[in-house]
Amino acid sequence: MIRTVLGDIPSTDLGVCDAHDHLFLRSPLLPGQELADPGAALTELRSFAALGGGAVVQWTPWGMGRRLAELPALSRESGVHIIVATGLHQAKHYEQPPKYEDLADLFVHELTTRNLGLIKTAGAYHRVDDHTRRVLVAAAEAHHRTGVPIAVHLEGGTAALEILNVLRNEGVPADRVILGHLGRFPDERLQRQAAEQGPYLAFDGPSRSHHTTDWRLIDQLEALTKAGHEDQLLLGGDTVTATARSTSDGPGMQYLLSTLKPRLDKELGPKVAEKIYVTNPANALSL
Repeated sequence: MIRTVLGDIPSTDLGVCDAHDHLFLRSPLLPGQELADPGAALTELRSFAALGGGAVVQWTPWGMGRRLAELPALSRESGVHIIVATGLHQAKHYEQPPKYEDLADLFVHELTTRNLGLIKTAGAYHRVDDHTRRVLVAAAEAHHRTGVPIAVHLEGGTAALEILNVLRNEGVPADRVILGHLGRFPDERLQRQAAEQGPYLAFDGPSRSHHTTDWRLIDQLEALTKAGHEDQLLLGGDTVTATARSTSDGPGMQYLLSTLKPRLDKELGPKVAEKIYVTNPANALSL
């Protein structure tokens, strides 16, 4: 089963999935750039659904403007399943973060009472700092108590192996972990080393104007496929500002299907693309 904002669904019902995105988001690091417009969120969902999209995973964690009360209606109106995260981002995204000793109970409470299906965490650049370690430990405890997978924001695509090591020491199986942003550090050897441990690898943020690794995306996916890791690959749009939406100047969620999917069908083949968009996210998000 997969836990959506409207309740649990069989994993076979998930459909084509945007495995990392944001419908709502707020951070003191992005003043004036909040994702806070329900109408724009609905337009994005409908444009994604019109191209065959079936599910969107919102990685916005606790305290960053998730707008939980509005998500069920958006799911019903768009016909798109929405999977939502608890968890905690880097400390710099919060003016008053919760106490570390309360985190595991906070995550479990949200997961068991609010139809949330993911635990979001975040690493530091090229390292696991104290904040990251303490949040990962809390996330691991919440995972053991609920069975919910853990998603990790890799800062600049770095510290994947170090984060996997922390979670392994906490008893979290690698196939219950989703590593996000790995494509932002396009070291194919490092990516293979991470993949060999068994996590899911979310390549997200295609056509983001402040990242310069778009042109390497398909090469990275092809290399991991040839190395035998096609069952671990995910794709997401990772929309974090209003200008990145298709309602403004950006490609939006629809880019994953309007532009990227035809290229993957051609370059990697329809069977691999089906795994990346449908089969793999269904497995990665299952409870």
